[in-house]
Amino acid sequence: MTSKLQDKGVVFALATFCCLLWGSAYPGVKIGYSLFEIQTTGSQILFAGYRFTLAGILTLIMTSIFYRELIIPKKNELKGMITLGFVQTTLQYIFFYIGLANTSGVKGAIINASSTFFAILFAHILLKNEKMTRIKVIGCVLGMIGVLIIQLNGQKVGSSFSLMGDGFLFLACIASALGIVLTRIFTKKCDSMILTTYQLIIGGVVLIIVGLTMGGEITQITIQGIILILYLAFLSAVAFTIWAVLLKHNPIGIIAIYGFMIPIFGVVLSGVFLEEQFLTLRILLALVSVCVGIWIVNKK
Repeated sequence: MTSKLQDKGVVFALATFCCLLWGSAYPGVKIGYSLFEIQTTGSQILFAGYRFTLAGILTLIMTSIFYRELIIPKKNELKGMITLGFVQTTLQYIFFYIGLANTSGVKGAIINASSTFFAILFAHILLKNEKMTRIKVIGCVLGMIGVLIIQLNGQKVGSSFSLMGDGFLFLACIASALGIVLTRIFTKKCDSMILTTYQLIIGGVVLIIVGLTMGGEITQITIQGIILILYLAFLSAVAFTIWAVLLKHNPIGIIAIYGFMIPIFGVVLSGVFLEEQFLTLRILLALVSVCVGIWIVNKK
């Protein structure tokens, strides 16, 4: 089983599938804001909390079915679950939602893509066998170029820096990248599915508490909205679980580089579901740049 999860074809298929799911969250969350009539930051964080708590519950159900018993974490696993849930789910999405509310979407998308660089950098610093190489740098640069191409549609990115906007988005990227490294560390001693289950539940519950504390509320409930949040929870449960399994059996640099595909899928799926323009030469060039970067990092 381990050898299959290290096969480049399998890694490519599973990592791309995860990025497709995460990319679909872009239009999904926007549609959710409309269906639930979410406008304030507190309500956005509360919405995220409901989503990730539900994702954790779905993962718990799937994991318990897989192991044919109700999965209860061991005492020595709780520290890793709490740490990862706080960093990867709670901190990342608090910083992300507040930051995005205080800067432009173009700048936000560009800054958010830097999490891949941070992940590979943190792996180089914190893990002995995850050293930075010229190949990784080239792959990251090409991936970032692809993200820049897809975002810079004849627009200028403002030179002004906002602490609550740009600064918080950088903190979100750091939290995301640190979460990737922590996942690699904790999955060495804890089952990846069980770790994902409880980090989502713990992180989601804290998000709910923060959202309620900030005065968040969701009063508009519809069948369409319930179906949507179930999908968002499902994609988070599946994507985080698969990603954790891949990180357990592969170097971070090999997996993290696929993160550049998330903005690509996000733009294409936003075009499909939000009726935004996406069939352009710019999109194709961005996709080629990202794919070449991924190929270089995976090339022996």
